[in-house]
Parts: sequence; C-alpha cells; structure tokens
Amino acid sequence: MYARLDELRLATGRSLREVRAAGASGTPQARSERDAFAVLHETRLAQLEAAEDRLCFGRIDLDTGERHHIGRLGLSDLAQRQLLVDWRAPAARPFYQATSVDRGGAVLRRHLFTHGRTVTQIEDDVLDLEALSDPGRVALSGEGVLLAALNASRTGRMGDIVSTIQSEQDRIIRAELPGVMVVQGGPGTGKTAVALHRAAYLLYTHRERLERSGVLLVGPSTVFLRYIGQVLPSLGETGVVTTTIGDLLPGIRATVHDDPDVAAVKGSLDMLEVLAAAVADRQRIPTTPLQFHVRGVALRLRPRTVQSARASALGTGRPHNEARERFLMTLLDDLGRQLARGQHIEFSTDNRPDLLADLRDDRDVRRELNLLWLPVTPARALHDLYADPARLRAATPGWDPDRRQLLRRSTDSSWTVEDIPLLDELADLLGEDDSPSREAGQAASARRRADVEHARSVLGMASTAPGMFTAESLADRWTESGPDLTVAERAEADRTWTYGHVIIDEAQELSPMAWRAMMRRCPGRSMTIVGDLAQTGSAQSGLEPGARSWGDVLDPYVRGRWRLEELTVTYRTPEQIMDLAADVLAASGSSLVAPRSVRASEWDPTSHLVPQVDGESLAPVVAGELELLDGGRIAVVVPRAARHPELSARRVAASLALALPGVQIGVGSDALDAAVAVLDVDDVKGLEFDAVVLCEPADLLDPRGGGWGDLYVALTRPTQRLRVVHSRPLPESLHRLKAVG
Repeated sequence: MYARLDELRLATGRSLREVRAAGASGTPQARSERDAFAVLHETRLAQLEAAEDRLCFGRIDLDTGERHHIGRLGLSDLAQRQLLVDWRAPAARPFYQATSVDRGGAVLRRHLFTHGRTVTQIEDDVLDLEALSDPGRVALSGEGVLLAALNASRTGRMGDIVSTIQSEQDRIIRAELPGVMVVQGGPGTGKTAVALHRAAYLLYTHRERLERSGVLLVGPSTVFLRYIGQVLPSLGETGVVTTTIGDLLPGIRATVHDDPDVAAVKGSLDMLEVLAAAVADRQRIPTTPLQFHVRGVALRLRPRTVQSARASALGTGRPHNEARERFLMTLLDDLGRQLARGQHIEFSTDNRPDLLADLRDDRDVRRELNLLWLPVTPARALHDLYADPARLRAATPGWDPDRRQLLRRSTDSSWTVEDIPLLDELADLLGEDDSPSREAGQAASARRRADVEHARSVLGMASTAPGMFTAESLADRWTESGPDLTVAERAEADRTWTYGHVIIDEAQELSPMAWRAMMRRCPGRSMTIVGDLAQTGSAQSGLEPGARSWGDVLDPYVRGRWRLEELTVTYRTPEQIMDLAADVLAASGSSLVAPRSVRASEWDPTSHLVPQVDGESLAPVVAGELELLDGGRIAVVVPRAARHPELSARRVAASLALALPGVQIGVGSDALDAAVAVLDVDDVKGLEFDAVVLCEPADLLDPRGGGWGDLYVALTRPTQRLRVVHSRPLPESLHRLKAVG
C-alpha cells in the first residue's frame, strides 16, 4: 500500500511540476487550463501527503470470503484492484459497527498497530469463531487499540480517532445529511471528534453538493480551533471553514468577552427591537416643512411627503441602505415636479433627468435629503448606539436605567465577542450601500457558464483525483481571483456566504442572538450541533443550565425537524474524576446523567489547602505533576478573569514562570505548545490534558447561583490526574477529594 502511495505521489508531483514549468504564456484558454490542472494536482498531492501516518489501520473479514483493508483513503493498483478502502466508504461500515450480536456479515475485525511503515502489533476481534477459515492464526484481544489511545500522553493537539471510532460514534458520523442533528454528550464522550469526522464523512459522501457551498465549523475559542487544527487535514480535508463567533465577520476579530451581566443583555432577543429602533432612528421625519431655492424657484418639502416616501421605501422590504434610493427618488420627484411648475415646463421623461440633476447639484438639497436618511455601516450604527445617551434612550423605551447603562461605552472601545452577532444583525438590517449593476451581473453569469464548460473539459482530460471536484467547484477555484482562491477562502471573506452544512461545537454556550447569526449562514438548515447542557456556563446562553432544552433555541427555526443523538460513554475522563463531576452535576439540580467511564486511573483526585493561591503555592503541585509526565501536558485552570482579576491566567502564568524557571509556561493561544498551559474556564472548554491543576473551584460558582457548568467543565479536562489548589472553602459537592497537606 505504501508502495502504491509513493507511486501516486511521484506521478502527481511530476504532473504538478510539468504544469508549473509551462509558465504564464499561451492563450487565455491554455492558461486557465494549466491553472485548473495545477489545482487538481496540488489538492491531490496534499491528500496523499496527509495519508502517510497510519495509512492502513484495520481489516474486516466477511462471511462471503471478502476481505477489506481500512485506511485513511482509498487506493487501487494499476489494474484497478482495490488495495485499501477509505474509512468513510460504505464498505468500511462493518469495521466500526459490527458486534457479536449484530455482525453485519463480518466474522473478524483486525486492528493494525504501526510505527512509521512497519506493523508492530495486531489485535483481532473475533465476531464468529466458527466462520473463520483458520482460527489458529487469530491474535485474540480485547479493546487494546482504544485503551492504548486513551492512555497515551497528550501532545497539546487533538488527534483523529479514525482507527478507534466506536459504534455509537460511527452511527452519528454516518447519519444522513439533511436536517438538524443535535449530538448531546458529556465530557470525554468524543463529541468534538465525532463532529470533525462527520465533516470529513459528509464531504466524502456528498462532495458534489457541499464542495461549492462549503462546510462551516464554529468552535468556542481560538485556543480550541488551534487544538483541533490538525484533525481534518490528517483526514485529507482542508476545505472546511473554521471560526469562532468572535471571528465570524470579515475584517473584525473579537477575543474579549463582556462581563456576564453585559453579555446577558447583548445576547438577549430583546436586542432585536433595540437594533431595529436604532436603524429607524436614522430615518428622520421633519416636524416642519423644509424650504429650498433652486434656479430661482422656491420649493417646499412637507413632513407628510417625507412620511409617504419613507413608507414607500420601507414597503420594498429592502434593508435601510438599499431602500434609501427609493426614499430619495420619491422626494426628488416631488421636488422635481415643483421645480418644473416654477419653470413653467412639463415634468416628463425627457425633462426629468435635467431637473433631478439641478436638484442634486444644489448643496442645500443634498445636505437636507441626506440628513433625512443617512447611509450607515453596522459598526457606526452600533458605536453610536452605545456612545450616544439620547440614541440609546430612544432605542430602549421602557428599559430600567440600570439595564440600559450596561450597554453604554465610548466610541473608541474595542469590539467584544458578544458584539459580533449584533453587528451581523445590523448588517442584515442595513444592507449594502450600493449593489452591482444588472449589466455587470449578466456579464458575470455569462463568464461563469463559460468557465463551467471549460472545467468540464479539463476534468474529462484529468486522470488523477477522480471525484475530487465538480465542474462548478473547479470553475470557482480560478474565477475572478485566480486558481489559488479556495471555496473556504472566498467564504471567509464574504459575510453573506451561505454554507451547505454548519457544525457548531460547544453549542450550549451560544446566545439567542448568536443562534440567529448561525441560522443566517445555513438557510437550508443542514446542521450538526454538538454540546452538553450540563456544561452550560455562559450567562448569555439561550439554554437553561442543566435542563433538557435544546428545543428552546431550535424550535423557532426548525420546529419538529431536528433529532437528538446522545453519547453516553466517556473515553477520556477516568472513573474517579467522573464520579466527582457527577456529584457536581447532581448538586446543580440537573436531571442529566453523567456519562459512564470506561476506565479508572491510578491516581485519586486530591485537594491542596494553601494560605493563598499564587505562583508560589502552585509551583510544588505543578512540579510534582511534571515529574510524573512523559511528554504530556498540564493545564492550570483559573476562574474567569472578569470575576477574579487577581487570578487571571496571565498573572498566574507570570508568577509560575518565576517560581519554576526553565519550565515552559504558556497562556492564551500559545498555551497548547507549552508543558504547562494556564487557561481560564472559557478557553479550556473542549480541550484535554494529562493532568489538571484547578485553582479556587469555589470562585467558579456565582454567589447568586449558577456557575455549576464551569466547575463541571474544569473538573473533566484531565485524562489521568486532577489536583485542586484552594485557599477558600471547597464546595460541598467536592467531598470526594482526598486532602493532601
């Protein structure tokens, strides 16, 4: 198999070099043909390079006598005999789903352990011993592959689980594309890995449908996206757009969160009325007639005329900036008729352009009409709303002054993550100031048809990468911006882009306003929503912590058209730690059941009482964990900085660096590459570490109630060991902790 992989790499690399060597000369058709072939060869070569590690990891023997080897991609020899089955292909399904009760025609499942290109071990799951032709050649074993993966040291990055996908996970990965599927799973159940492998599976199975529109993956933080960044490329897929809510809008990057009280206000659907009122405030109706003198003629613009023009513009259903043209033309026509009467001429098709030109040339007319309906950008509108007390009062009638005050800030303030859905909503309410002309659109359509026809001819000549492109998607790769612009790159640059499928991880944290932004990007409502209600920690979330309420946010958009899948087994979290987390879940009042752990750890979770939690008190605990590690990773988890500035991640990291010279300490997006990562509870969501040192767990709880989700998240990040360091009394739910020192 590796020999065939090398042959394909050499052939594809040679073809790519030949295409590049052709240079930029020749006819336009020859150049576009060369660009198209370059796209094919570059993409195929990247896929072949990604398959190097664990190219083949399994085999399935069927009672029909067939035998399939399972791996990262499909391979055939020169005679088109199949050497390797892509893990996503239907033929690979029994490898993941067959059991002794429901064999699906399989008699044996073999797992291959490899180091480089050498097989180091085999393990066989015998599903029907009587059906084996030679039982003596079977290497009987249990679940060694899974346990080896679970016990391996963390690397600071998530790896794919393509060789260890479990049956309940595989069923979700291979679920049908249409509709909205919610994957509810507790800590360590593999829901993030399932979401990533589902993205790869959908692109393999529905490539023609999804490649043009793309797949969007939304994660909770930039740290999380960096953590999972290697998974999809390792599966041969590089075209998925990954983002956070803070990076959702082109040209804006928001990483800081608002205080919980502010976030709750901004995330509420009450903001819909506030934003609509802020836009309407830009459409002014004068209280007295406006007077003009143009070409010696006195003109009057009455309030009722402006009111009628506004109603006409709003009646188009177009956004503010786009409806403005109708508003202005209605008023200009009224003034034009007055001007025509004053000049004793007819307001006709022939005279209208000159009369309107005279009006537009008049400075007073231009100024006053613009003031009646000013074009505005989303950023300007939101900044003005926050900074101008009069605008804020006008947009929030009936609000309590204290609640209104939560939105106040200066115009030079940076955007927060919670502002992004509001800016997105305003972009829809305001629209673009101008749109391309009809003639330009028609010309673009004609070019598009020609490009698609040319792409079909190129694909007909190509002998590599079968099924990797459609004619339409290949045409998209070189249209307008050249062959290097991928669907993902074009989608990231276009706020109005709509995706064929959207995957949302840690979805329990999304606010109602953020859900609107997500639904806007997937009008077809083809979505995979991944989360755990028990881990809800955000004050702005549209879900009640601990409640079974996915329907609260989904029913307004897809009532009756969403389905729930549950993952019930935790593969990451050891039994002792999961028992501790289950106590926290019960103390929160949740009716949810903690997942069942498949393994126990050698170490019980411990608590360490210190006079004050700082670098000096944390250093001995962290140093002890480092001694036990073998190339793994430690996380020091601190409370959310907005609530407890003295325990912010940066302060703790700085003091630890002084106390432990020579130890690599990381914070923020750089934390994953360090031996010790210092992260707050927001950034640690979705991540896993060999050991976790949790600081002041009582500070994760809100004195007004709540915060249980944050504590539940923090406790369930380790794969091996948990150490709790505290100076304040521990929550009663942590009574299982073994006190040390």
